[in-house]
Amino acid sequence: MVVKNLCILPAPPCPLDPIYMSHSDYPHLLSTLDLGFCTLPNRVLMGSMHTGLEDSRKDFPKLAAYFRERAEGGVGLIVTGGIAPNIRGWLKPLGGKLSWGIEVKPHKLVTAAVHGAGGRIAMQILHAGRYGYHPLSVSSMDKKAPINPFKPNALSARGVESTIDDYVRCAKLAREAGYDGVEVMGSEGYLINQFVSPQVNARDDAWGGDAARRRRFAVEIVRRMREALGPDFIIIYRLSMLELVPEGLAWDEIVEQAKAIEAAGATIINTGIGWHEARVPTIATSVPRAAFASVTAKMKPHVKLPLVATNRINMPDVAEKILAEGQADMVSMARPLLADPHWLNKAKAGQAHLINTCIACNQACLDHVFENKKASCLVNPRACRETELNYPAAQAKKRIAVVGAGPAGLSFATVAAGRGHQVTLFDAADEIGGQFNYAKQIPGKEEFHETIRYYTNLLAKHGVETRLGKAVTADHLKQLGFDEVVLATGITPRGLRLPGSDNPKVLSYLDVLRDKKPVGNSVAIIGAGGIGFDVAEYLLHNQSSTLDVKQWMQDWGVDPNFERKGGLLPPKPHDPARQIWLLQRSAGKPGARLGKTTGWIHRAALKMGGVQAWGGIEYVSIGDDGLHIRKDGEDMLLPVDNVIVCAGQEPNKTLHAALAELGIPSHIIGGADIAAELDAKRAIAQGAELAAAI
Repeated sequence: MVVKNLCILPAPPCPLDPIYMSHSDYPHLLSTLDLGFCTLPNRVLMGSMHTGLEDSRKDFPKLAAYFRERAEGGVGLIVTGGIAPNIRGWLKPLGGKLSWGIEVKPHKLVTAAVHGAGGRIAMQILHAGRYGYHPLSVSSMDKKAPINPFKPNALSARGVESTIDDYVRCAKLAREAGYDGVEVMGSEGYLINQFVSPQVNARDDAWGGDAARRRRFAVEIVRRMREALGPDFIIIYRLSMLELVPEGLAWDEIVEQAKAIEAAGATIINTGIGWHEARVPTIATSVPRAAFASVTAKMKPHVKLPLVATNRINMPDVAEKILAEGQADMVSMARPLLADPHWLNKAKAGQAHLINTCIACNQACLDHVFENKKASCLVNPRACRETELNYPAAQAKKRIAVVGAGPAGLSFATVAAGRGHQVTLFDAADEIGGQFNYAKQIPGKEEFHETIRYYTNLLAKHGVETRLGKAVTADHLKQLGFDEVVLATGITPRGLRLPGSDNPKVLSYLDVLRDKKPVGNSVAIIGAGGIGFDVAEYLLHNQSSTLDVKQWMQDWGVDPNFERKGGLLPPKPHDPARQIWLLQRSAGKPGARLGKTTGWIHRAALKMGGVQAWGGIEYVSIGDDGLHIRKDGEDMLLPVDNVIVCAGQEPNKTLHAALAELGIPSHIIGGADIAAELDAKRAIAQGAELAAAI
């Protein structure tokens, strides 16, 4: 007999305010979802994201604390990072795996923590297939993935059956560990995708050939899993609804797969977008918000199961709109809950203005994971460090001056004030934000507006006194008699030492982004680091495609109707606003040092705009006729209207020396400490760590 509401648990109290009440702005987001045998308290799924904590038994207490905080934050259903069902399914050697009974115990720490906080959690089962970064990998056939040096072995028919058994055993062990369900990863190009896809599966046996046989592997996994686990266990299937790879599935094949998965016994179908080898961005900040919700909506008429929309959903109003319009039954957010574990409770309490919004930068989450580091978050350095970095109430409250309202200063000021210190924030500029104010202007980086909004409201919440629009002196700080002085004074752009560098056509990036000096139709940018790429992007477009889904899809070659194989069309990028050369002294490809998971996007975007990106350049001189350079030993003239200097920066420590002369010690954080490359991730973390210790 099935008991209704078997797994419903009371929602945890909101930790934000003494008065807790639901907010009428998000009625669909905050409504319950009846799954038949259990009821979810809201429509938010914390989507799977690998953190690196899943891969070692000793890190499971940290993983438990990480998930506990998200459960306390009110999320309806959590999904873990991917856990392999066998050794051959590893993402990497010694990665997360659940195939033996001895591996169950550490998982119980996680499930107990989540249940103790009033939440529920499913474990994602992920077999990497040919994406496995090790020599033991297997796939539907022995075809190497373009993003992996290891060639897989083709599974035999017996090996296929054994792998299905491993999936089922993994799910049974997950239930033994206390999980409320599992998610079967059938998307992103992993093993199940590799069986379903005609480009990877050219078998001629019972597990390949026509579409029905290619999807049989996926269907049998779900069918046998349901048979083994009974009716009262959540089985989420992450379906590849939009593959974004050449010769991918046509829409009718995807629909048939969804119907077969539903018939096999799945509880929920989650949307999967793109393969890891796809050359279309899917989760980076340049992707429009909710860009792919329409593909989930297109599936809605074909199945009765709850469907989950995903990718670039990061604020309650975006989520509410998707649900209110009937595009999906739930929304999936992974990184937004990395950025703010109390996202849902803030929405409930009518405090969306206090949400620390995920900016989809990838810098501390995916970049870390793909570099074999533990994940964290640029805007929330506590993410995955909940047992290490905390902000308890200060025992001895101090008067603290913070000079500089950029990322480092804002981070320190808000954390220190939140602990109970009396904080005064100084900045010569008329607004807070520092380098964020330049970043927010770059097409594709509009999310930085949210970060500034968050800090603006947090300063007010914690009572930080802000003094803007006038530079503060060491003498003034001494007169005010602060207990501590923190310098977050940022950087000074490095100039050029080159004949003609005083020519009026030479501009700094601050001239362009801050002072809005006019820029001509042809430009040479000196310096191809992160700032150089940002300036190139800024000058390349008259409008941002990130704010226009239709234009963005056209730029990247995505079929807006999702009918074509793989969902792809020939790209038709819009015309560039200028002719641009992006130059660097060092040899090699410009942009090689950009983010591991997003660098290719920035390079591709500039290439689509016709930007000439050259390395190994010797700068000779600047004249009225343009920039004189030497490339491959050959003298060249670039007849440009402007030369824009993005050639690095120096720490601005002048105030530190002045304070030292007065006998006043100070702490230096952010760009004022290290200015090698503007690094908001390090600046915010450094500010928070100092504020936690002071």
